[in-house]
Formats: sequence, C-alpha cells, structure tokens
Amino acid sequence: MDVVLAAVKAAYGTTALPGLASGLVVRELDGWTRASELDPRRLVDAAQRRWEAPPHVAVALLWRAYALWLSVPAAFGWVAARRVPLLGGGDVLVRLDAPIAPVRLGLRSSELVPASPAVLRRTLLDEHVLPVLDGLQSVVRISRRILLGSLAAGVAHAARHAVRVVPGTSTSEIGTLLAVLGLDDLLDWSADEAGLVSIRRRTCCLAFMLPQPRFCGDCCVLPTV
Repeated sequence: MDVVLAAVKAAYGTTALPGLASGLVVRELDGWTRASELDPRRLVDAAQRRWEAPPHVAVALLWRAYALWLSVPAAFGWVAARRVPLLGGGDVLVRLDAPIAPVRLGLRSSELVPASPAVLRRTLLDEHVLPVLDGLQSVVRISRRILLGSLAAGVAHAARHAVRVVPGTSTSEIGTLLAVLGLDDLLDWSADEAGLVSIRRRTCCLAFMLPQPRFCGDCCVLPTV
C-alpha cells in the first residue's frame, strides 16, 4: 500500500483527500458501512439532502463523486504497482456524513493483489459497482450508461494523475484501464507530445440540470452563449 500512497501524495500533494479515508484504510469501523450492505435508499436520501434537484439528477451527482474516489486506489494501484487493493463491495467501506465530500470511501484491508484484467474487472465491477448500480436503479429511474460514464471519467482522471507522477509509465495506461473495464466507449481522450491529457465524456453527470447549472471540464454538454 505504501507505493500507492506515495504516488497519490506525489499527484495530489497529500493523502488526506476529502472523499477517501486517511491512508485509504479504515482502522475503526464505527460509522462506516460495507458497500455491499448499503441500502440504496440511503444513497438516494443523501443525494437529495445535498442537492435540490430531481432524484435522478441528485443520484447522478452523488455517483459521480463515488466513482471518482473509488477510481483513485484502483488506478493508482494499477499504474504504480500493477497491484490493486481489494475493491469488492465487502472490501470497501462507505460514509455519507463527510463534511466536505458527498461520499467518503475507505478500504478494510491494506492488502494488494496482482492487478490482472480479470481480477480488476471482477472485484471492481462485478463485485462492487454493478450491484450498487442495480440497487440505485431499483429506487430511481436513471440510465446505466450515465452512471458507468462517471466511472469511466473517474478512472481516466485518476489514471491521468497517476501516470504524471509514476516514473516509467505512459498515458497509454489510461486507455488500457478503460479497455480492461469495458468503459472505453464512454469517453474520448488524447495526449499531446508533452503528455498533457484531454478527456471528454460521451455521457453527462447531469450537473447542468441543477437549479444553478454547472458544467464540468470534461463535459459533453457545452453551455450556450
């Protein structure tokens, strides 16, 4: 885990990120819930407390944050060590009372496992993301493609930061990770000769539907002038 934390600190200047437990691993479980045991209605309620918006908009925004923070240990482990933390629904802990971020995630274990494509797809998608999305869609009518688009964006942005600080890596890791997870059709990305990465989603997180519309830097919906 040390190599992952070192890369995170090099990229962000700190390991105390607002949407992740300090040091990534949760030592005291009080107040945390396993992702696999989280009632999707709690996620919906938390989303609507934070955003005055229709339920599907609020959920899309909460999931965008969830996907971003979940992507950080996955992408940094892949890029920095070719090993990833255990990321199944029973291995990731969730809090919905963080003062800054709409959701906060932590890991139950500091163990890293070899990051083969099959392992990453099984633990991150099959054993975590897809069941959570099933739960959300049982409560709120929202497109699966929109939700997976936020995961793709989270993975791409996290990998972009990781390759920027991990020696001997290249921006091709972004495309590799997206392809491994079957998310490569959900956004466009490119890198110039200096390694500067541009990311453009093909789906929208729906922030433009808030009472005061917002447009993300990678948004596929551009404001009209």
